[in-house]
Amino acid sequence: MPNIQETPEFTEWQQVVDILRQATTEHKDDTLLRLLLTPDERSVLLSRVNILHELLNGERSQRKISELLGVGVATITRGSNELKHHDDDIKVWLSTLLKEQSPKS
Repeated sequence: MPNIQETPEFTEWQQVVDILRQATTEHKDDTLLRLLLTPDERSVLLSRVNILHELLNGERSQRKISELLGVGVATITRGSNELKHHDDDIKVWLSTLLKEQSPKS
């Protein structure tokens, strides 16, 4: 009789990060993300990247960001609150990363 495990194989966020890191090393990150995320989830992730970019850029109010991205002000506020949990070094790193990846840069 097969040994059936009673708990999920993957239980930690770090395991997901490690899987994504390995997929990136193998140039399969896009494939993995398409397998893991529905089109709606990918759209939400894109919105979140834009929210962080706009918040770090600091040129628009939360209301203007909400209008620009078509998301609720509460979603912008959650992104803003999450940024508050990180130090300035992380914010500078993320801002630089997003600016480098922006097609408008």
